[in-house]
Amino acid sequence: MEDIVYYNELYDLYGELLTDKQRKYFEDYYFHNLSFSEMAENYNVSRNAAFKQIHIVLDKLEEYERILQLKKKREKIRDLVKDADLLKKIEDIL
Repeated sequence: MEDIVYYNELYDLYGELLTDKQRKYFEDYYFHNLSFSEMAENYNVSRNAAFKQIHIVLDKLEEYERILQLKKKREKIRDLVKDADLLKKIEDIL
């Protein structure tokens, strides 16, 4: 469950940096709860190709976080700011 939340947070931050194909695979797997078999059937690829594509996307999201550290910075800001209104304003800027 923690992985799902983690990758969804990364997707929220870096999803626009992915290709359309990568976003579709991620959304099908994490948002629509499709299995690798279902995705393989939808995209006319092998189950292994669908599995591989998801792992490529996850690796990219982790790489973006390693380089840009937006999630880490967001968490630090949340820890520092206790005023909910101020936190909302800061998150809107980010």
